[in-house]
Amino acid sequence: MQAPLESYRPPAAATPAAKWDWEIRPQTSWWGAGLAEYWSYRHLLIGLVRRDFLLGYQQTLLGPLWMLVQPLMTVITYVLVFGKVIGISTGSVPPVLFYLAGIVLWNLFNDSFLGTSATFSENAHIFSKVYFPRLLIPGARLASFLLSFGIQFGSLLLLLLYYWLFAGWAAPMPERLPLALLAVGLVSIQSIALGLLFSVLTGKYRDIKFLVGLGTRLLMFLTPVIYPMQHVAPKWRWLTELNPLTPLFELFRWALLGQGLVTAGQVLYSLGFTLLLFVVSVMTFNKQGDKLMDVV
Repeated sequence: MQAPLESYRPPAAATPAAKWDWEIRPQTSWWGAGLAEYWSYRHLLIGLVRRDFLLGYQQTLLGPLWMLVQPLMTVITYVLVFGKVIGISTGSVPPVLFYLAGIVLWNLFNDSFLGTSATFSENAHIFSKVYFPRLLIPGARLASFLLSFGIQFGSLLLLLLYYWLFAGWAAPMPERLPLALLAVGLVSIQSIALGLLFSVLTGKYRDIKFLVGLGTRLLMFLTPVIYPMQHVAPKWRWLTELNPLTPLFELFRWALLGQGLVTAGQVLYSLGFTLLLFVVSVMTFNKQGDKLMDVV
């Protein structure tokens, strides 16, 4: 028997007042998801960081020890080549400390930039099937590289303590440590900002990825990683100072080792460049992300 018409009620899901947990709309935003949405995906972020860390050292003989072996082997090479063969002086700073400080900070920038610059090309199979805030992928990569940096930075501090206690080297004041952390933070932001920008470019034009590796190697020679700024000729020093990474590396060494040519104006220049680059990169990444799914 059919129920009378007046007793019929539409399902709750069909009523206009129904509340949805989330809704996907056919439009993009310059700013991406809100903070509340990012917080709701925090467990996914933790899982992505754990995945990147485990995959990086899976089926290796030394495992996570490579995070310490690789920079130490590089330091030995630099000390022999630039210290003994070429004869570049590191001033009052022991060569091991000088080169290790530059290598540890450069590895953070290089790994984070290269790791996030292929976000779309490496994760297109995930982005096209499952929705989540796209910034979680580069954020997870940066977090995993910061974890590796933390271990390498700890070894640098232990080595610095050894030279201070047993080698008679006068270490700088510990009050400068926050300035070193400021340099680390700005380098991290620069690396992920450039990575986000180039992830859009490599998603559209595949041959850009060949220029990324070459450009990174060239950038290293414009950054005081393996040489002190005192050894740069004054007529060419302006070219190195145009690089926004230069004040950060000099600030990092000055805070930890007491040696570095850096001024407050140079740090402010690097800070302004970093913030502007980050805003432009995030907006470009969010606006172009959904459109790239049709071409990746």
